[in-house]
Amino acid sequence: MTPPEVAAGPQWILHVDLDQFLASVELQRHPELAGLPVIVGGSGDPTEPRKVVTCASYEARAFGVHAGMPLRAAARRCPDATFLASDPTAYDAASDRVMGLLRDLGHPVEVWGWDEAYVAAGDEDPVALAHRIQEIIAAQTGLSCSVGISDNKQRAKVATGFGKPAGVHVLTDANWMATMGDRPVDALWGVGPKTAKKLAAMGIITVADLARTDAAVLTSAFGPTTGLWILLLAKGGGDTTVSAQPWVPRSRSHVVTFPHDLTDRTEMRAAVTDLARRTLTEVAEQNRVVTRVAVTVRTATFYTRTKIRKLASASTEADVIVATALELLDLFELDRPVRLLGVRLELAMADEPVPAVRAGH
Repeated sequence: MTPPEVAAGPQWILHVDLDQFLASVELQRHPELAGLPVIVGGSGDPTEPRKVVTCASYEARAFGVHAGMPLRAAARRCPDATFLASDPTAYDAASDRVMGLLRDLGHPVEVWGWDEAYVAAGDEDPVALAHRIQEIIAAQTGLSCSVGISDNKQRAKVATGFGKPAGVHVLTDANWMATMGDRPVDALWGVGPKTAKKLAAMGIITVADLARTDAAVLTSAFGPTTGLWILLLAKGGGDTTVSAQPWVPRSRSHVVTFPHDLTDRTEMRAAVTDLARRTLTEVAEQNRVVTRVAVTVRTATFYTRTKIRKLASASTEADVIVATALELLDLFELDRPVRLLGVRLELAMADEPVPAVRAGH
């Protein structure tokens, strides 16, 4: 039941989340698969090693399939599923169309990815606006979405989960603790497994436990910023600003998971060189410049570490970027087989002064 505060409440924020987005886009291209378990990921070959599920239809999720699961594991859980290759170009196009429809409503829209965005309702009835959004998206694209409503982003995001699929849910101060109090702390958006484990060691298990914890206890354990933030989340608070400014990425990255673990350092150096050059090409195409280089190594035992280095000056010189990435790789002991390598290039932002640079070749 919609709380009475909605009609005359604060400035409402809507979190719009497209349902099973990637699978839904694929189902539009394969209508014969409607109602059947569909799994999107990799090249669509479930026997392909070390590829993971990108998205699963609700029918596949009923078998325990979820994003991030190895395709082979998904095939064991749901052997009758249809596996489809991931097609980012199609998802970009579908997402752009949806976000365009949201912007056409005349409200500030803050895009958070392919399948989700925040909309500031302004003076409009947020529930009516949510239903109008659902109707417009369904009519114009054939896709469905769920909408969470609250007075801040974090609580609206949580609300969306209660509206799935294709529903609308409102969370306010009036029903927050009744809805969330008995749930584990990681039900809060922004509280991950490591934080939840640390809280559990302190005897803090549920959202209600966290909400009534003394701020001094949390700041002592997590520091003033994180400690006060997770306390605010537990009490239902969060960020109340919806920015319509285009999102500007702070970094570009590429990773590769190898079909077979690497043990030869020469092969690792070649892989890092390729990753650095590929990432730098994308940076140069966007007329951005690099300020830091980071290299990530994951071993066969899933031990994952990242090393990062700030450049002496902002650059797009390929020789500088590649050399820095290789120097970082050499800082790892590399005494175990390597499963994954990644390179991330952090970029100068518009408000950061940088010297003139020349693109390398």
